[in-house]
Amino acid sequence: MMKEKIAVLMGGRSLEREVSLSSGQRVCDALTERGYRVLPLDVTPDLVATLRAEKPDAVYIALHGKHGEDGTVQELLEFLGIPYTGPGVAASALAWDKAVSKRLFERAGIPTPPWVTFTADAFKLAGAATALDLVPGAVGGFPVVVKPAEQGSALGLARVDDAAALPDALLSALSYGDTAIVERWIDGVELAVSVLDTGDGPSVLPPVEMVPASGLFDFTAMYTPGETEYYVPARLSDEQLAEVTALAARVHDLLGCERVSRVDMVLGHDDVPYVLEVNTSPGMTETSLLPMAAAAVGIDFQELVESMVRSTLGRTA
Repeated sequence: MMKEKIAVLMGGRSLEREVSLSSGQRVCDALTERGYRVLPLDVTPDLVATLRAEKPDAVYIALHGKHGEDGTVQELLEFLGIPYTGPGVAASALAWDKAVSKRLFERAGIPTPPWVTFTADAFKLAGAATALDLVPGAVGGFPVVVKPAEQGSALGLARVDDAAALPDALLSALSYGDTAIVERWIDGVELAVSVLDTGDGPSVLPPVEMVPASGLFDFTAMYTPGETEYYVPARLSDEQLAEVTALAARVHDLLGCERVSRVDMVLGHDDVPYVLEVNTSPGMTETSLLPMAAAAVGIDFQELVESMVRSTLGRTA
């Protein structure tokens, strides 16, 4: 007997389109193997009409980037009354805007690297470029990381080691969106900690440790086979593991995430885990971190995808 009809939203018009298509195809294959009626859908002007005509039982959101994980498509699906995978509108919007989520971390006493935020309008209308000399004092000196406040897959990310390189890095980051973050570089262990809630309360999967050959976990390091070494579980002491796990659960709860999230952090040489950002639509490609973490506790890819769908089917939009 065929199971429910699941629409898989993938592609879209964000800069992460190709990654999303890869995630979506793997999800479609997994659900087909598990006996679901699968409806692969790209984001086109016909999307709403198709969803209304096809009446899927749920939508698996395999979109990444703008419009896919910022609350936009989540809001649309709620309007249409269709249950969907992943966190809701508010959590998606909060996590997508790193400048906002970092303020929430700070207010809640969650360690996050010191940072400053610049908008394109601050440069155009208020002459913010004349104050870049104040950045090192504000964040604790160089090196710093410059990144778009609203972007995924580490697009537009750059490490800056001195004041001379800062303007160009900011210009590059602002080419991806209206806001850029300049954040203190933290030396340490890079970790991705996935939280999965399939109905019995959130459980934190083993942390994945990333060791990029370049020293920077950017788009190339993420998606080029052989560019990054992964350790699952991460090479942590029992105390560090307990702290990192508890922190990921706390951040998941703070932003109001449901069903799934991935909390990215760096365990500094001072033994403090600093939260960088939260991903609410984790990748499902061959090199993605959520499936890697799930596999470490014996959850294969098909099982992972089906568990996310089953928990969604029990939810009303």
